[in-house]
Amino acid sequence: MAEDKFEQAKGNVKETVGNVTDNENLEKEGKEDKASGKVKEAVNNVIDKVKGNKE
Repeated sequence: MAEDKFEQAKGNVKETVGNVTDNENLEKEGKEDKASGKVKEAVNNVIDKVKGNKE
């Protein structure tokens, strides 16, 4: 799960740097990384809850 948070943080940095440097591609890539990290985190949360209910 730490990887999910790292991916979100990495995306946030890319987005910020892209915004500051007016690099639209880097900004877009950062937004995609953030979104991907959030989705992975949500999926892992669901998996953890399902596993918790089975045990």
